[in-house]
Amino acid sequence: MTYHDHEEFMTITHQADPAKRARLRWRARRGLLENDLIITRFLDAHESTLSDDEVDAFSRLMELSDNDLMGLLLSHKELENELDLPHVRALVARLRSA
Repeated sequence: MTYHDHEEFMTITHQADPAKRARLRWRARRGLLENDLIITRFLDAHESTLSDDEVDAFSRLMELSDNDLMGLLLSHKELENELDLPHVRALVARLRSA
């Protein structure tokens, strides 16, 4: 791999990489049915248009436990600490309205 190839590899976006899109879908699988339904509906409607910032926010949310995620989605909890970022807040708002 040349330096130029490496540079292009590093700038591949989520939308341009089918493997990244498949990993996002896999990470979206949740143990709590309610979370799974909300997230799957959201991805079915918006996954093809998510920006890289939205994918980053989504990945951060997928690190939460099912109960914490459900609390956020149902507006019973708010974002805290390292998750309280503008792009994560924006995605939570979109998920809540889905």
